[in-house]
Amino acid sequence: MSLDISDLIAEFAEEISSGGFSISMDEELDTAVDVLESPSDDIAAEFVSDRSAYEKQKATLQTYLDSLPYECESIDVMQAKLEYIVGKLIVCAKSKNWLVLTTWDAILQCWLQMRYPMTTSTRAALVRFYYELCLLPGIEVRVIRSWADMLYRLLGSKTVKRKLEATDLQLPWKPLWDLLYKELFPKGRLAEFQGNRNLNNILLYVAESCKRYFPATDLPDMLETFLPILTPDTTLTMIPVLTSFLPPTHTHIYLPVIFRIWEAFNSHIMDDRFLEFAGILAEEHVAGKEGLAGEDGGAAWKDVGIWTQEEWLMLVSKGIESLYVPVGNSSQNITATAVQADASAARQGSKVKKTISRISSLAKLFVYSMACDGPIRGDSASTPVSPNSQPMGYLAGSKALDSLDKLITSTESYFHPSNSGHWTFTLTNLLQRLTVEFADRWLEEQQPSCKTPVAHRLTPSLRRAFVNVLRTPALLAMFSKDSFSISMAQGALRTMALLEPTLIMPELLERAYGGLEVVNETHRTTAVLKMLSGISLPLVSEIIWRPGQKHLLPLLELCLPGIDLNDPNKTICATLFIVSAMQHVKVGDLSMHHSGFALSGDAPGEELMEVDTDDTHIPEGVEMSPFVSLGRQEERTLVRESTAGFADWVTSLFRRVLALYENLPEEGGKKKTTGGKTEETVLKSIKSMIDVVTLHLSDQLFDLVLNLVFDYAAINAKSNAIRAFGQLVACLARAQPQKTLDKFLPSCISRIQEELKYGASSVRTTSAHDLVPSDTTLHWNMSILRGCLAYGAHALLKHKEDIINLLSLLLNKTKNERGYTGTAAIVTRMMHALSGVYPSDNRFVNEDVWNQSEFGNSHNTQWGRLYEAKDVKVEWHVPGTEEVQFILDILDRVATPALDKIEVLARSTQHWDEVVRNDFCRYLLFVRSVWSGLPSFLKEGPKDVVHPCINPDTELEGLIVDHIDVEAGFILTDPRDPRYQQALQHRVRFGNVVHLAAVALRQIQGGEDHLDAVVAVVKAIDTYFLDYGMSRQDFITLQKNFAQSREVNRVSARQKENSRVTWVKRAQVYHCGRLYIHALYRRRSSLDDTLLKEDLAELCLSPYTRVRRLAQSVLHSTCGSYVRATRYIMPTIFNALSKGNDPDRIKGALYVLGNKGTAALNMSEPPMRRQYLVALLECQHEEKPSIQKLVTTFSTECLIHLSEEVIRTSSYTAPTPGVDASIRTLEEEFSPAVVDRKLTKAAVDCAAERAKRCLEETDKTVHSILEIASRPTTHWRYVHMAMKFLMGFLRRDAVAPPELACFFMEQTLSPQPGIRTSAEQAIVKTAVLMKIRAYAKTDDELWLCKWQSPFARTISIDNPPAFLAQLDQPVHEVNGFYVDLLDTGFLAWKKTIKCYPVNLTSSVPLDSASRQCLQAMCSIIGEGYFAQLATLWSQESSKASGSPHLHAENVNFMITLAKLFNGEHMHLILRIVEPLMTDADKFKQAAAAEILTGLLRGSKHWPRKTREELWSWLTPRFDVILAQAKPDTVSYWTSFLEHTLLNLDPRRFQPLVDWILSLHLDFQGDSAFSSKFLSLTKALNVIVVFIDSVGVRFNSVSEKYASTFFNNADSNYAEIRTSIANALCLIAKYQWRPAYPSVDALLVACAESPDPLRIRQGFFSYHVQSIVDNLPKWKDERFPPPRVSQSRYDKVGLTMLLWLWMSLHSPEACLVRPHAMALLPELLSMSELSDNAELQKYSSAVLRVFSSAHLPSSLTHIVLENLVSAIQSSESWRIRLHALPALVVFFYRNLLTISSNGVLKVMDVLLDCLSDENVEVREMSSKTLSGVVRCSQRQNIIPLKNRFISLARSIKLPSRTHHDYGESLRKLHSAILGLCALIESFPYSVEPWMPSLTEVLARHATDPPPISTTIRHCASEFKKTHQDTWHKDQLAFDEDQLQSLSTMLVGTSYYA
Repeated sequence: MSLDISDLIAEFAEEISSGGFSISMDEELDTAVDVLESPSDDIAAEFVSDRSAYEKQKATLQTYLDSLPYECESIDVMQAKLEYIVGKLIVCAKSKNWLVLTTWDAILQCWLQMRYPMTTSTRAALVRFYYELCLLPGIEVRVIRSWADMLYRLLGSKTVKRKLEATDLQLPWKPLWDLLYKELFPKGRLAEFQGNRNLNNILLYVAESCKRYFPATDLPDMLETFLPILTPDTTLTMIPVLTSFLPPTHTHIYLPVIFRIWEAFNSHIMDDRFLEFAGILAEEHVAGKEGLAGEDGGAAWKDVGIWTQEEWLMLVSKGIESLYVPVGNSSQNITATAVQADASAARQGSKVKKTISRISSLAKLFVYSMACDGPIRGDSASTPVSPNSQPMGYLAGSKALDSLDKLITSTESYFHPSNSGHWTFTLTNLLQRLTVEFADRWLEEQQPSCKTPVAHRLTPSLRRAFVNVLRTPALLAMFSKDSFSISMAQGALRTMALLEPTLIMPELLERAYGGLEVVNETHRTTAVLKMLSGISLPLVSEIIWRPGQKHLLPLLELCLPGIDLNDPNKTICATLFIVSAMQHVKVGDLSMHHSGFALSGDAPGEELMEVDTDDTHIPEGVEMSPFVSLGRQEERTLVRESTAGFADWVTSLFRRVLALYENLPEEGGKKKTTGGKTEETVLKSIKSMIDVVTLHLSDQLFDLVLNLVFDYAAINAKSNAIRAFGQLVACLARAQPQKTLDKFLPSCISRIQEELKYGASSVRTTSAHDLVPSDTTLHWNMSILRGCLAYGAHALLKHKEDIINLLSLLLNKTKNERGYTGTAAIVTRMMHALSGVYPSDNRFVNEDVWNQSEFGNSHNTQWGRLYEAKDVKVEWHVPGTEEVQFILDILDRVATPALDKIEVLARSTQHWDEVVRNDFCRYLLFVRSVWSGLPSFLKEGPKDVVHPCINPDTELEGLIVDHIDVEAGFILTDPRDPRYQQALQHRVRFGNVVHLAAVALRQIQGGEDHLDAVVAVVKAIDTYFLDYGMSRQDFITLQKNFAQSREVNRVSARQKENSRVTWVKRAQVYHCGRLYIHALYRRRSSLDDTLLKEDLAELCLSPYTRVRRLAQSVLHSTCGSYVRATRYIMPTIFNALSKGNDPDRIKGALYVLGNKGTAALNMSEPPMRRQYLVALLECQHEEKPSIQKLVTTFSTECLIHLSEEVIRTSSYTAPTPGVDASIRTLEEEFSPAVVDRKLTKAAVDCAAERAKRCLEETDKTVHSILEIASRPTTHWRYVHMAMKFLMGFLRRDAVAPPELACFFMEQTLSPQPGIRTSAEQAIVKTAVLMKIRAYAKTDDELWLCKWQSPFARTISIDNPPAFLAQLDQPVHEVNGFYVDLLDTGFLAWKKTIKCYPVNLTSSVPLDSASRQCLQAMCSIIGEGYFAQLATLWSQESSKASGSPHLHAENVNFMITLAKLFNGEHMHLILRIVEPLMTDADKFKQAAAAEILTGLLRGSKHWPRKTREELWSWLTPRFDVILAQAKPDTVSYWTSFLEHTLLNLDPRRFQPLVDWILSLHLDFQGDSAFSSKFLSLTKALNVIVVFIDSVGVRFNSVSEKYASTFFNNADSNYAEIRTSIANALCLIAKYQWRPAYPSVDALLVACAESPDPLRIRQGFFSYHVQSIVDNLPKWKDERFPPPRVSQSRYDKVGLTMLLWLWMSLHSPEACLVRPHAMALLPELLSMSELSDNAELQKYSSAVLRVFSSAHLPSSLTHIVLENLVSAIQSSESWRIRLHALPALVVFFYRNLLTISSNGVLKVMDVLLDCLSDENVEVREMSSKTLSGVVRCSQRQNIIPLKNRFISLARSIKLPSRTHHDYGESLRKLHSAILGLCALIESFPYSVEPWMPSLTEVLARHATDPPPISTTIRHCASEFKKTHQDTWHKDQLAFDEDQLQSLSTMLVGTSYYA
């Protein structure tokens, strides 16, 4: 198998990820690796636009088939195979055999992997089929996941072109929503039992994959369904639903409402989802109405792309927020409010998880919104304009690009390595994603099939401007401190170098020479080497960038010193560059071929080249830059002359490598590695480098290198470089096998013979050991031999006899472990070389081109050549007759005698000693190695399956999965061929001898001595079973290798061309994929069975850990390849667990059973499930702790496979109309014979029997487990385990047997808390399932949770306000109703709502089984039951929990009992609770609260009289409870309130509500320890919990409470102020209800109204205004310190700040915005109060958070106005100092929304502050000014510069004693600060106006501080930011200016 650099990269991706190789081209990650991804598959025939999709697929397939060396199946043959597979799928679906169906899914996956075309209608029918399967209710999640995965594969990832369009397929969305709804909003107590099964995410994934196939006509229905249930409590759940379901067409319907919702909430998850959605839509509708969605569904172009100006500003603002850049001196992350807001929405918690790359979405958004859609902006910095005018126009005439420019400019300084932080990765990632998306769009628009109108496409000037915008930050980030950021920056530079090489390459090469020439900055050197490896293509290809080639040799020479063992990282980077450059180049001297060569007309595609005529003429007197492009002839001449240096370079390279080998550490260790991981990595990278270099050497240079290496080998034998040198020889052999073999073989053979003759490797050992020094020469030559024999099988034939004799000699003479493993390695490599089908030529051009003489004379014109798939001719090695004979001769003459010896040794086990053991291990390893080198030599024929492991009553042979038989290049395939029979006999004999050996070794005494022999047998079994076809791991490695290689030279998946080696690898992966299919689903012969059960399974139970582990790993792999192998060995494994077995055997068996795959299989098949669970439970007889630990682990792991869905999946009988309909469609796609009628009938007949058996087996399992759990001798841990198992068996379609219910009830009194909790949960589950079975009328109702409670009624909501008002009225005694769950009416109202009549008449009719179950439970509840329960619940919990809380399982259990027995035991329970309520022990109070909560919640449907009795007992006790509650128990009682009231109509608890509302809030307490204060805090707590629990129903009284809270905001106590702030947040949250009567009204309002969601009105405006009016008065009345914090101003201020702080961190942050704006001036004045630290801290924090929040553009000018006027009008310098950072943050966050007028105001205020009295304010404003100028005021630089210079010149500093001194100093300082701000506004470039400023500043460098310090600081910053580019930047300064600059840095010299 060919290896190259990509193997290295795949394995050491982390180290090398920075090398441009790792840049992923926006590829969808496949959920499984088994499907080939290929470059540009779908566009192999893209240009022929009139072809059908099917024809295109055929053209693509043809490129695959043409690349293989053997004939493949025709399309018709493969279509027949597809029909066969689909037929099986249909039979499985008709017989509802879902588990067998999933096995056929895998076969369909294999078929898809072959890349054969599938008609659109067939694909659509299959998608429909799998979609319907995903909608089946009550199916095991694992199964649905596999179907969802299949669906995704069929639809294909959209890398280039979708496989199905919306016109090809329509899917119903409603059934998917019904299934999802029950997962997202599970009913009540059911929620607990769903666990974290992830089904909701799988279904959302299905919705997202299929949303474009949902009919667009259903959009109104979708919105009608989703929007009414979107409330502040469900946003985190419903927003993902919206973005996953809404089709990406007809966006005008839903975009307005989406933007309004987005604007109204503060949520990180929502930002993620909507940004992703916006990115998708921008890409989808880049062609506007001309796109695929058509006139109707396409989005119209608006102001920027498909967005209005307002939408665009919001999107960009959210994007700016996503960069997490710490603007305005704030080291904290100012965007955390959204994350905290999501965390605070904990009640709904987000069940939906999805990793979203926000940066990718942002990049998509920018790139796909770009177009020439505005006037072009001039270069304003050089064109002076008057200070008040704004530049008109946009960068390159594109609004989106202009926004991007502002964004990048404003963050530019954060790209610099000196300014790195957590934001660096985000910023560099943005660069990389932007370039990737841009390249992708650019390429798409070059294609004829592109639908984007020409006027909206990207243009060359746009491309140039785009690259210019990103160039500086990318060049800065290239030297970042972390490798990920470097990698991202280099990825961006690589793409830009391919887009605009003339802009990027000179800059990069300049840095490259600089970085390679410095010796002392290794970080720069490695960064440069990595960067060079990314841009090697433009460097070597004259088509991409003509001046590049001549730099290749100088750069290669400069990187040679990088190959240095002392610096592994640098070595890897150097090899990486050499590889990436050399893979495109022939290494040969061209300088000698100068004469007679035509200098034109030989470049491929020359006419495509842009001929730059304008840059060849160089003005006189200008020094020639090495990066300027010359004419083509001059360039070629220079390149040809440079190639004369190749010979020296290659020689130096090999000498350098050999020198490195000499310094390697010694080889050693078990795996015989050289040194540690680092050295191994270095060696791997060097091998890859040598491999590529030798492959591309010209013949002369190859001979030179061959002689150099041969001479070295002849006179050296280095023990530390044996492996490494062998690899070097292998690289030579791979390039030219014949030459290498002829050169090395004779001398190697003679030396090996000589060494063996003198006793090398003659000391017998069987375990790994260090090298014996006297064996060095032998191993050195064996390593060379291994390298020689690894490639070029034709070259071996010439030396056949020598090789066979040598193998015999080595087999018999190498007796130590190192010697015979070396022999084995040689034979394996050789067998691979002889028998393998593999590409034999990996050069960068086809072999016929390489061999042309004119190519040899002018190969530089072809450097960097890229091919299309169809033009590549792959050269393969295919074994011929002679090679097959060679292999058979080795089997006959070497392997057979070895087998004979093994057989003899195995039969004489009595006399085993060290000699015998050594012989056994040697011979067995040799034979095994022969076979492991022959995986594709012999194709397995049909086998007689002796043990099919089928249950004939429930399973059919015809449905057992079978692999697809495809051509895969096997050598011997015809059983009639005598050679086939000969080889087959050898293989069978190998299997038999291994079995014989395994049996023999089991009988030997003193087995420990023979462990090596046993391990050898296990490995031999491994080879026998698994070295066939292709292993999964090898296939995955090849795929990764190919994927890496593919990405190196392409900028987009749309690119048709790639390097030849990539296409060769693609062909290899395709061939190996065919081999891999053969390795799957193999059948077992009787010999296989023997080896599997008698040998391998027994070895898994060995007493020796080493053997056990190895055997188990082989067993699991084998079971994955052979059909029903697991079933076959299970009896052996279960037997090993029975009592009386050795602990080691038990342990081995447990490990086999606990393997995830085996456990899943056992748990899905009912009989095996019973055996498995019972076996685990019976393990308690074994006391060994390690075994008990395993049992605990595996019993917990298997719980995920124990659910009602698992049982239902295997016994499914419900009707499946959706699936049946999809089957009918599918059948129409194929011939009438697609379904085998006979098989179908048999399968359907079996189905009923299968279901019956499954249920019987399940009942048996339950009884068996119950019997074990009920035994008095069972340990409590096992009882708990059994309890969990039994809970898993409770299901909704069958009643729990009475004895099970009895057992659960008994265990609710268990002293063990764990058992008690599980038992309570089990009872709750039993009762809930009993209830829903009674309620549900159909199977669908049962499983989709659509049942209706007989108590419930549905009423329509015609008049929402009247309906809400009705809910506030006391309930009518006769025909009133309760509305428990008010889950609608936030944005809009649903049409109907569920309610419960006050007077219930009906009761639930239970079936007899349920009644028996109920009686069984009742029988346990005796006289003392509740007393005992209360005692147990009152115990102190052993689990230490942070905050005291009620145990939900106890509450639910109590609710269940209350509901089940309708209040029967109420009086008894109340008597028990009475003393607990007031007990001093907090745990007893907790128990009382739990019991009361349960009674109140459970009394929902009690008889009225019982309810009234309960209330009459409870109501008078509320005061008592509250009075005695202490700080440590009050939270129990607030939890009691919360649990009781949540999601139930408060009118059900009218007495409790009346009591809460009657609580008196007396805020006039005097001491924090007085009872008044305590009762106030408790009352406030109660009210806050009450508001939160009843929510919107509190609104009728909320105004009264709000007034009370505002009036008492001046409380003395922090605790009360916090409660008030909390209550105000909640009141605002629940008062906010836009509540449109219908969805249509909402949509209209969102499209037309400026504030449809009413977020700008402010709910407390009156109260806030009165506080604002009073604050100045209270400020004047403040007390002096230390009583200042007692002032009313400070107390009210703190309450307001707390309220603002909490609100701004909540999801509803927008509600407080109007109030925050009103309080803004006061916030600023509070921030200056240094006498109250708390007030100052909170006001600054609120100010920072508020200024960093996103504001709608209509509000930005108001806030800006406030900030500006606060700064201007304030008399306190402190206020100005605090307001300036807020202004910076605000300016940055709202960069695009601030009007030109606003910017001028900011400029004015900054210029004023520059001359402020206070020096700190002046410096702060200078800093701010530089940022503002950089972001948006470049056109005003010249006027500003002139202003500051004239100011500086006009001031002469008088003497210090002069009265004007201070004033003059201040004015001069302001001018100097202004000039410094201008210089700092361009930190990384030298603008034309800059050098002259140095002279002005230098004059003042010696002025008194602060002037001199300001100038010095400015100069040192300038030096720091320009040091990377100083060699170039200094050219902008003349000599005087450079002198001035140094004066600025150091002041005036003493001697000057």
